[in-house]
Amino acid sequence: MPDKQPLAPLSRQFVSHFGEMGSRWGINRTVGQIYALIFISQRPLNADDIAETLEFSRSNVSMGLKELQAWRLVYLRHQPGDRREYFEAPADVWEIFRVLAEERRRREIEPTLSMLRMALLEEPGSEAERHAQERMRQMHELIDRLMTWFDDVQKLSNETALQLMGMGSAVTKVLEFKDRVTGRAPRRDPDNRRK
Repeated sequence: MPDKQPLAPLSRQFVSHFGEMGSRWGINRTVGQIYALIFISQRPLNADDIAETLEFSRSNVSMGLKELQAWRLVYLRHQPGDRREYFEAPADVWEIFRVLAEERRRREIEPTLSMLRMALLEEPGSEAERHAQERMRQMHELIDRLMTWFDDVQKLSNETALQLMGMGSAVTKVLEFKDRVTGRAPRRDPDNRRK
């Protein structure tokens, strides 16, 4: 970092944890740690600051920064009188969540939906294929419905999204009340979840 101070224990713990979690989310540990450092930094950081603070090679930092830029999780900034590139994370955590969700959708969910659509256009050649195709149709419908819901949530203001999340079980109670009024009683599994 610019003042060349070592990371405080709390910051070091966060950066380390983010690296571990990153590997579970499909990004490499180094990229996760670079992002965590940029996220908690009070000022934009350049690659040299990051490499020195995290004790990573400059080439690993450069590759990590390129990946974070491809994910749109860091912004490139320039400082007056300094030719180096500086990086910062979006200040709004909702924006970070939305960007991550959009990128994961683009990279993972849309290819799956496309594959399922193509599979549903095929003519099944046997009972086993008909069964498999029906299961694929169910999966497609669920993912498609979730993506429609996600699109609706993405359009909400941050305040409205927070209110919706805060409602939690109240939404379930409203739906159960609707079911009682309409005479539709939801089935429940042994774990007491709605079906």
